[in-house]
Amino acid sequence: MFDPREKLALFIDGANLYAASKSLGFDIDYRKLLKAFQKRGYLLRAYYYTALIEDQEYSSIRPLIDWLDYNGYKVVTKPAKEFTDSMGRRKVKGNMDIELAIDAMEQAETADHLVIFSGDGDFTTLVEALQRKGRKVSVVSTMATQPPMIADDLRRQSDHFIDLVSLKAEIGRDPSERMARAPVEPDPGEDIEE
Repeated sequence: MFDPREKLALFIDGANLYAASKSLGFDIDYRKLLKAFQKRGYLLRAYYYTALIEDQEYSSIRPLIDWLDYNGYKVVTKPAKEFTDSMGRRKVKGNMDIELAIDAMEQAETADHLVIFSGDGDFTTLVEALQRKGRKVSVVSTMATQPPMIADDLRRQSDHFIDLVSLKAEIGRDPSERMARAPVEPDPGEDIEE
């Protein structure tokens, strides 16, 4: 699946990866994640995408963003939009799909193998475009949940599907290390919409 001579680029949809790992019952250790993919090839870049609520005095995701930024990740953020839905509930919308797609198309000029950490079916067209450029595309998400967190068309289009559950031992955080290591993506709960 991976060739050690390949130049790799990782594209992590933060909210999507967090939701998948939480549904599988483990936290991602982002230091281990980098090391895991450095073993698989020459890692050019690791991008991490998330929306932030800018007007909050303290954001629970800020420690993670800062840690990633100083530890080998290219962090891409934008302000989330807050609104009230028809039922009067406060909602936050923060979709980073366009930013991820543009960066992936730009990295396709140099990377041989692009790895997208998301199950969002909106990325199917991106995967097709990257493949037309002669690039290999792997998608990391999970089918081990009910319902599966990967869109069927995205899984079928990718060159390789990696179920996140198969990476748990390699990139999962030991629960006893939780406070000593990098923070985790906060629970977006039902307030984040994509």
